[in-house]
Amino acid sequence: MAKRDYYEVLGVGKTASPDEIKKAFRRQAVEHHPDRGGNEEKFKEINEAYEVLKDPSKRQRYDQFGHAGVGGSAASDGNPFAGFGGFGQGQEFNFDFGDLGLGDIFGSFFGGGTGGGRGRKARGQDVETTVEISFEQAVFGTEVDLSLTMQDTCSHCKGTTVEPGYELKQCDNCGGRGQITNVMRTVFGNIQQSAPCPKCEGRGQIPEKICTVCSGKGTERRNQVVKLKIPAGVDDGATIRLREHGEAIAHGPKGDLYVNIRVKPHKKFTREGDLILSDEHIGMARAALGAEIEVDTVDGLVRMKVPAGTQSGTDFKLSGHGVPHLNKKSRGAHIVTIAVDTPTKLNKEQKKLLESLHDS
Repeated sequence: MAKRDYYEVLGVGKTASPDEIKKAFRRQAVEHHPDRGGNEEKFKEINEAYEVLKDPSKRQRYDQFGHAGVGGSAASDGNPFAGFGGFGQGQEFNFDFGDLGLGDIFGSFFGGGTGGGRGRKARGQDVETTVEISFEQAVFGTEVDLSLTMQDTCSHCKGTTVEPGYELKQCDNCGGRGQITNVMRTVFGNIQQSAPCPKCEGRGQIPEKICTVCSGKGTERRNQVVKLKIPAGVDDGATIRLREHGEAIAHGPKGDLYVNIRVKPHKKFTREGDLILSDEHIGMARAALGAEIEVDTVDGLVRMKVPAGTQSGTDFKLSGHGVPHLNKKSRGAHIVTIAVDTPTKLNKEQKKLLESLHDS
């Protein structure tokens, strides 16, 4: 479905002042806010339009290139990857949504530990780590090795907690039932309460002899190297989840590994959604007469024509040289902003030429 014109969404004209745009946004936001019974999709559309039109540089690019000039849907919340998952074997994405912060998102995941509610199988602890990659690696994707020291499955007993050569036997505390029953006397009569057996932890079996390496824990702490595939187009702040790559536990699956992605700033490029932005400086004469210049992109040098009479601050779009879209072959654009340099030191001959040009 084609995106609507942002000015139309806010109900203002293309010459609207910043104050008029702000007032229109407030009016529309109040009317369509989900908390007031409004349409959530409509509210998102209004917010996306305002995020672009309130910013002078984004508005200028939108007026010149349309939605392609502001990174498509990325303008709405800075999260063009929302909902993406399943990249590779047991690998998923989770993202930091604005003001919620990573802590709020991970609160529902971490602290899994070895316990669990009734009917919930015990699992290992989740682990969180951070990896830093370059701007180019984020654009084109990369593979990194993560070196982590954490609880892994015992190499001696393979997590069974039993010394090799011995077996599990029936728990003598619960008779193999995995539960013990206590009877409580109350004013309403006797009440039976069942609870997991503390000796076998509800499994009904215990080792004939516990493992001599892990002392029956089923795990041992050691360094592990985990390969992480980072897809092209990942953004700063993204979080990749690797299922069952966290800490091990006896008689249960491993926890999950959460990897926070941090992208180093580039000395020349910046990013907005699927757009890459940069400035190119040219002299006053070349701007007036027109020229063909070489522009730095993540793909290398690209030749670009600058028409005669180009003014400082003019944007040019290099299609297909921006950030790749996840799970797609298409890419965003590279927006080049021309900065016209005015000479500050002139010799006599140069001054005469400029004066002659001015007089003519």
